[in-house]
Amino acid sequence: MTPDLLAPLDLAFWNIESETHPMHLGALGVFTTRTPTAGAHAADLLAARAAAVPGLRMRIRDVWRPLDLRQPFPFGLRRPLAFGGAAREPAPDFDPLDHVRLHAPTADFQAAAGRLMERPLERERPPWEAHVLPGEDGTSFAVLFKFHHALADGLRALTLAAAVLDPVDLPARRPRPAEPRRGLLPDVRRLPGLLRGTLSDVGRALDIGASVALSTLGVRSSPALASESSGTRRTAGVVLDIDDVHRVRKAVGGTVNDVLIAVVAGALRRWLDERGDGSEGVAPRALIPVSKRRPRTAHPQGNRLSGYLIRLPVDDPDPLSRLGAVRTAMDRNKDAGPNRGAGAVALLADHVPALGHRLGGPLVGQAARLWFDILVTSVPLPGLGLTLGGNPLTEVYPFAPLAGGQSLAVAVSTYRGRVHYGLVADARAVPDLDRFAQAVSDEVETLIKACGP
Repeated sequence: MTPDLLAPLDLAFWNIESETHPMHLGALGVFTTRTPTAGAHAADLLAARAAAVPGLRMRIRDVWRPLDLRQPFPFGLRRPLAFGGAAREPAPDFDPLDHVRLHAPTADFQAAAGRLMERPLERERPPWEAHVLPGEDGTSFAVLFKFHHALADGLRALTLAAAVLDPVDLPARRPRPAEPRRGLLPDVRRLPGLLRGTLSDVGRALDIGASVALSTLGVRSSPALASESSGTRRTAGVVLDIDDVHRVRKAVGGTVNDVLIAVVAGALRRWLDERGDGSEGVAPRALIPVSKRRPRTAHPQGNRLSGYLIRLPVDDPDPLSRLGAVRTAMDRNKDAGPNRGAGAVALLADHVPALGHRLGGPLVGQAARLWFDILVTSVPLPGLGLTLGGNPLTEVYPFAPLAGGQSLAVAVSTYRGRVHYGLVADARAVPDLDRFAQAVSDEVETLIKACGP
């Protein structure tokens, strides 16, 4: 079987990883049950089902071939992307029992998840894990899924996780159109379009670079959002009622996402003031990832991400004014589109040869702090209820990777009428993550009161 070469952004995620900054996504799902042995049964189910999921058998290995004959370049030429690259291929010795682990009962799922999120995935094996955490009370258990970002983005990770849960009836997907075969010589009829595309790519790269440079001017962040990269992790979760979010949205306007981002801004203000760091003059840069994949037609593997970069109005004391500022910033980004602006740096990965990713990965990982101060990402979840071994999934907290030099990352999912915030922090830099979680809940109440009856 021919190895599946990593897309440039996947390769970037693979190479920027370090011991203190593993690049895996996480999701902590909490299931209710009436059987104390349900956790052990769930572990057995996950291992048995994982064996039948091809995507979970894929490992990532280095590729040193001099040419990648499948990657097109302007004018039909080929570019040396595979030299120093990596590829996915089936692991010949795949054993699901190496990836599904049953732990001792615990009274605190989040504390256990934080410790497990610290550990990098084994790079010699398919880079994913499922940790089953039985609850001490015997009425619930949790499963922490970890997927390396080079193996799966948020949508792909959701697909892989759903494949090992109980079967559900999903709408049929249209088959992905076959890509036309490309010859060694360019089709002359396509040359004008290829030339325009090349010039457009150059212009976009210059625009992104200039926007990044401008975004660093007048940065007003807080030392609380920076860390010395201890490698430790702490997680926390917050659950909100989606009806409360819609109530604010309908009263003020904008989108649900605008409200959820504004909640983060307000929570940061509360948290900074309560811990004595102060919010005056603070307007950190938040990176809001934007998926460029079309789930029904795009290749199921490979990250296709861009992003929006906005200043969070943490220094604004008025909750509705904060929401208005977030809405204005997001509208401005949407009008410009996800292909331009400082948030679109991920798109530049396509213009870097594989060897450049390998050699420059560690430097790029350390440079994230210069680009943005906090990640606020949304992870889509299906609207239908999910179960494992007949036990219903009642809570699900997504966890994003923590970039080098940063202390806090926020991921948000909506599931079954509730919003779940998944918080990941450097445990030494943010020992009071629970206070930030409480600030998220308090900020929603403040917004509701500000909107009036």
